[in-house]
Amino acid sequence: MRRMWGSSGSTDLLSGATIMITGASSGIGAAAARLFAAEGASVVLMARREDRLRELAEEITAAGGKALASPGDVTLPGDVERVVKDAVKTYGTLDAAFNNAGWATAGTPLHETDDSVFTQALDVNLRGVWNCLKSQITVMLESGTGGSIVNTASIAGVLATGATAPYIAAKHAVIGLTRAAADEYGQRGIRVNALVVGSTRTELIEDVLRSAPELEEAYTTRSLQRRMAEPVEVAQAAAWLCSDRASFVTGAAVPVDGGWTAA
Repeated sequence: MRRMWGSSGSTDLLSGATIMITGASSGIGAAAARLFAAEGASVVLMARREDRLRELAEEITAAGGKALASPGDVTLPGDVERVVKDAVKTYGTLDAAFNNAGWATAGTPLHETDDSVFTQALDVNLRGVWNCLKSQITVMLESGTGGSIVNTASIAGVLATGATAPYIAAKHAVIGLTRAAADEYGQRGIRVNALVVGSTRTELIEDVLRSAPELEEAYTTRSLQRRMAEPVEVAQAAAWLCSDRASFVTGAAVPVDGGWTAA
């Protein structure tokens, strides 16, 4: 029987849910951690930067939320399995997950790209999602109550965005993997969706713009709104997909790109 959350009289979108978030130490992941907790979820935070992860968990707890810092590397199956087990041990279940950890490449033509860059792009962006799906789906099947999983893809998962071949290959594969998982587990009550994310004003982008402000136009000109997203705007889409208000949405690649892919 599918477990419902956010539906027991609470106005919070994610009330009662336990949600794992990867790449949670900064950017979209950190924004999601704060938002999901504010919407009533118990959040399990995974990232490699242990100090920032623990600071975020303490911040959320001090604000009255529930957060567990569980550092790890998504490219390592053992780390992912441990974090999933931490979620179940601490909160009794795993209802949803936001697989957001990623690593971007840019500016190097394919024929000049080192093999190590290709390997790392696929390891973090694709194998990381693969590792998470395997562990998360296993626990959700064992519970028998279903769940919701959201994977962070990119406009690079549906378009060629220029001199980023390894990242484009990985993000296209994330969308394919999302659809495959949605197809396999839809009748078991597990929904799997992807976010097609456009340029977002994360710490990484801000660092780039400080040293190369002329790139601001490149990050904004393709958006119909002529701006970048704020991390919380992406997190809001993820929160909806994790919630039961998106109960009939699965196998979707949902654009959060300011209209970039519509143009």
